[in-house]
This record gives sequence, structure tokens and C-alpha cells, in this order.
Amino acid sequence: MGKIPQETYLILHQGGMMRVADLFCVQQNSKTYNESGDHRNTFYAESSLVVQYLFDTQQVVKLDRYFDAFIDQKKPVEQAMQEAFGMTAEQFDKALRNYLSSGRYKYYSIPTPPSIVASQFAETPVSLPDARAVLADIDAHSRAHRDRALGEFQDILKTDPTNVSALRGAGYAYFEQQDFEHAAEYFRRAAERDSKDPRVHYYNALLMSRAGSLVKSGNSGEMKKELETAIALDPKLADAYSLLGYAQAASGEPEKGLANMVKAVELSPRNESYRFNLANICMANRKVDEAIALLRSLAVSGNPEVASRANAVLAQAENFKEKTASLRLQSDNRPSDDAAAGDAPGVVLGKSEGKTETRVQVDAPARPTGVRFIKGRLAGVDCSEAPQALLSVMSGGRALKMHIDDSKHVILIGVDTFSCDWKNKSVSVNYREREDGEGEVVSLEIQ
Repeated sequence: MGKIPQETYLILHQGGMMRVADLFCVQQNSKTYNESGDHRNTFYAESSLVVQYLFDTQQVVKLDRYFDAFIDQKKPVEQAMQEAFGMTAEQFDKALRNYLSSGRYKYYSIPTPPSIVASQFAETPVSLPDARAVLADIDAHSRAHRDRALGEFQDILKTDPTNVSALRGAGYAYFEQQDFEHAAEYFRRAAERDSKDPRVHYYNALLMSRAGSLVKSGNSGEMKKELETAIALDPKLADAYSLLGYAQAASGEPEKGLANMVKAVELSPRNESYRFNLANICMANRKVDEAIALLRSLAVSGNPEVASRANAVLAQAENFKEKTASLRLQSDNRPSDDAAAGDAPGVVLGKSEGKTETRVQVDAPARPTGVRFIKGRLAGVDCSEAPQALLSVMSGGRALKMHIDDSKHVILIGVDTFSCDWKNKSVSVNYREREDGEGEVVSLEIQ
């Protein structure tokens, strides 16, 4: 426990070290984190070394002060380092270099827990194509290596055309490229070879939901059947519960949707998308307090897209709660001169056995439109009505119009500032569909 791998020394001695202040600024969507090569290798090696250094020098307890200063108080990295560790950024760099060059660090052995008995584990040989399919599947779900996954699956299928894992993986890779026709073909072939694969059924349902609206496409019943099959085959498949809950809520079954979304969150409590969808379904079931509690936890998320969406819906939920709290839904009052003068705004008056019945009509907030996702090519940007912007995006042979209300405050990934000069760029867009079939941009990733 705590032994530094030899390759860490080699990487940092040969490639040099980043400033620790720069290391602490690296975000999940940054180029340094996602690109392959020397920069990323240095990032991982030095990150590991910093953690080891803090443990060895008994400074891990100071991390709480650092996170409080940097995250909660929004102080610059170097100021947060000074307050937490009592060192300037330059002094921290020097201390870390000295720690590396000393070659002395602490590590120790931990005995295997007695509850782990080797004889209780079953061993199953894995064929070479299956092993390669597992590695390709990891690439398919990794931002840095996603582009090469399809080629890896296709190479496996050249030698093993009926490999279920490779068929399913190739379908998923096509799905990520918005090539729904090829995705459906590979999912069908995988299902023909193994109808008991829960992920094939889940991916089929996901394809139905992504290729068209849950309600408008008319395939809601078939999609829910696929998800129920996936859950029956794998009762711990959180993704299937989540999509089923969303489909049920969207097709007029909010109570069933709530139960399945709760199950998804129970199985994967750290998944912020599940919790956001649960909050929306709570609103649909008039469980406003539960929705507000969920949204408040998401409003401070480290993911700017999640935080932005949560804050927007939170404002709606809190406004609705204030309205319902300030008005009585039903009260009996004797008529008065004021009441006889006319109905108050938002109040409906009716007579019942000599009494005036007051029924207050409160409009529930509109159900938030689900966020959809596309990948495509940005053909151009129209900024003629700035700060609004209109994006022309080509995806799956379709030309789509994407609207941005304020280009100075839209969530951007992969770039720092919005540009009206972007042309012929690969993009990923999270958006909400408008009544006219066009989209409202939630976040924009330039690749």
C-alpha cells in the first residue's frame, strides 16, 4: 500500500513536471485531461505523486481547508494553496521535486482479509475475441478513445462474426455517432445470437428513445417492454430503471415513473442525471419538497451543465411552492361587499347553501422538457441578433437549427469563449426541443 510505481519516476524524470497550481486547475473536459500522449501521462503521474506526498507528510487533513477556500469561497488556486498548506505555489513545487528526487517514501503491506477465500470464486476462461471486446468497450465509453472503438469492434468481427460482445459494442459505437440505422442492425444481430443479454435490450430501448420522441414516435410501449426485459435479466441495471422511469413519466404514468427512477438512484446514487430526472418526476407527482431538496444538492454540482439546469428548475419549483403556500386552496367565507364587487384575480367564486366557496386556481409549472443530445458538424453561426445566436448543425443527414439566448453565458466545453466565426466544426450539443422542431442549446462542446 502506497508504493510508487517505477514508471512514475521515469515519466516525471524524462518529461518534467507541471506547476502544481496548473495541475490543480485541470478540469475533466480540458485538453490536458482528455488528450493522449506525454501531457496526459505527466498529469496522471504527478497527480499520483501529489497524493502520495500529502499522505507521507501527513498533510491530507489540510485538503479540507483547500477545498473550502477554492470551491466554497471561490479563491484562486494559489491563494487557496497558501491558506491550506502554508506554502506558496512555488514552495509547494520545490517541496514536491525534493520529495521525488529523494527516492524515499512510505509503503506497507496489508494482509488479505480473512473473508476473502479464493476457493469461493469461480474461474471461467475468456477467449481472446471476448477479451479484446471488453477492452474495445472500455474505449467506446471513454471520451479520449471513443473514436477508435468502432474499428476495434470491426476487427474482432472479421475473425469472429458472431461475437455478441463485439456486435453489441459496434452497435453502441454507431449509436454514439448518431448512425441509428447501423446501430439498429448490430443490436438486432446481437439479440439474435443472445436474447438473454440485458444490455442489448437496454440499448434497443435507448435507440428508440434517441431516434424519436418518447410519445410522438408511437414506440413507447415497445420501448418499455424492452426495458422491462432488461431489468428482468439484470435487476441491478440502473440505466434501464432510469430510462423506464422517464418513459413512464412522459407517457402519463408518473407514479410508476417515480418508483422506477427512485430505484435507479438507489442503485447508482452518485449519478447526477438520475437525480435530476427524479426531481422532475417528483414535480410531476406534486412532491415539491422532495424535488427542491434534490435540486438544491445538484445546484452546487461541480459539473457546470448540471448546476445550470438544476438552478433553472429549482427557481420554478420554489416559485410554485411560494404560490401554493400563500393561497388557501379552499376556504369558506361569507359574502362581503368586497367579494360582491367582483372576482379577485386568480380566484373563482361560487355559491353553496348561502356560503361563498373560494377555489384558488394555481397553475403548476410546465413540466421541464427533456434534454436531448446530438453529435454533428457545425456548418455556421448567425449572430445577426446578438447576444442571441443561431447554430446550423448537420447530424445524420439532417440540417438542424439550434438557438442560443445569450452567447456570452452559454455553457461551453472544449473552448473558453463563444465565436461567431465557427465553421465546419465537430460539435456535441445538449438541447431542449422547441414546439417548432428546432432546439434550445443547453450546452455546446467544440471538438
